[in-house]
Order: sequence, then C-alpha cells, then structure tokens
Amino acid sequence: MRRRFERGDLRAGLLASVILFLSAAIGGCGYHVVGRGGQLPAEWQTLAVPIFTNHTPAYRIEQRVTNAVIHELLVRTKYRVVPSPDGANAVLQGDITDIEVVPLLFDAASGHVTTFLVTLKLKVNLVDESTKKSIYRNNNFVFRDEYQVSNDVNALFQEEDPALERMSRKFASDLVSALLEGF
Repeated sequence: MRRRFERGDLRAGLLASVILFLSAAIGGCGYHVVGRGGQLPAEWQTLAVPIFTNHTPAYRIEQRVTNAVIHELLVRTKYRVVPSPDGANAVLQGDITDIEVVPLLFDAASGHVTTFLVTLKLKVNLVDESTKKSIYRNNNFVFRDEYQVSNDVNALFQEEDPALERMSRKFASDLVSALLEGF
C-alpha cells in the first residue's frame, strides 16, 4: 500500500531539514568563549604593567586605570603581573591622552545635570620584550561610560571616586578582552 504524502508531511520534513542545516552551520562558525582565544603567546609567564602616563588634568586617573588593568589581568590570565619591565616577557604601556566629561541628562524641574558621559581616550601598546615587536597596539582606544550624580552638593563629591573606579574597571575589562581576543 502506497502512502500519499500530505502537505503537512512536506512542511515538517522541510522544517526539520532547515533546523538541521542551521544547527550544523552555527556549530561550525568558529565561535568560542571570550577570554579563551589565546592570542597572546603561550610561552609568556610575566607581563609588566608600568603605571600609565597621564596627559590629562584628571587627578590620579592613571593610578586607577593601571590598578584596574593589573587586577583584570590577574583575574583573567595565567600571567604574573609586575610593575617593572625588568625580566618580563612583555610590557603593556598605556598613555591616557584625553578625558572628557559632558552633561548628558538634566532634571527638568531643577535644571541640574543628573547624568554625565565620560569619555576616556588612551594609547595602548603591548610589546614582546624578546623581539621588541608590538603584539597589540591601539593608538585610539576610546572608552565611554555614564555616571549619575545627585543634586545634593555633599553627595556629589562622594560620588566621583566610585564613578571613576567603576569606569576604570569597565575600561580594564574591555582592554583585557581586546588583548586576549586580538581585536
């Protein structure tokens, strides 16, 4: 006895074929877990991260950013991080070239600024000490973050430090991701 294929059977078969094709295509696209790309040489053991140079009027921003980068490298990589290039396999140099703070949102009732947009611009260069070649270089690393402020003048001064710390940590995360993934 021959079975006649119904229109529903044809649709089900076509749908199964499309799902199978998409599964195979997505599985073979080369996606991988972030931070596991292995773009940095495996033989490295020590990275030097000297304090970044600050070319802005922002007080101690270079210390905050450098500390955040060191912390992120320690958390996300196997490397020993040191402040001096002596004996290191590579040196991560950073220059903070600009910091810009602009009002973003205002309180309609009072006219006071409630949110600022902070833009941080840096030059970053990771150099292999044995070959003196640049492994990663970005002369225009731009990072933007928003931070909210209170209308209370006393609270305003207390909010700046946590906002800059948060911004430094987010920047460090972006930078280390770029280093690890080679972007």
